[in-house]
Amino acid sequence: QVQLVESGGGLVEPGGSLRLSCAASGSIGRITGMGWYRQAPGKQRDLVAGLTTGGSTINYADSVKGRFTISRDNAGNTVYLQMNNLKPEDTAVYYCSVTSGWVRYWGQGTQVTVSS
Repeated sequence: QVQLVESGGGLVEPGGSLRLSCAASGSIGRITGMGWYRQAPGKQRDLVAGLTTGGSTINYADSVKGRFTISRDNAGNTVYLQMNNLKPEDTAVYYCSVTSGWVRYWGQGTQVTVSS
């Protein structure tokens, strides 16, 4: 059974920072990609940042470029999202995603609220 355990969400004031973590465990196979998506109320789930493990390609949504950084640990099973200079429009549920070949796994989601 595959598990993706997320942590690090919460309430932060505009301009603040948060760091999300997602640890993958179980029979996940060879991980080929890792990423973070977010979904605000009434909106679709969109990619925030993603990376491929083979070619080390990293992509960011235009709205977070220069503020967010995605990374993974040396073991390759944990992915992080460092979020700086947070804005109210970053408020959403953030989901971790891990792909192994054609299979995508999702975390349970963690709420990020940016408000004064």
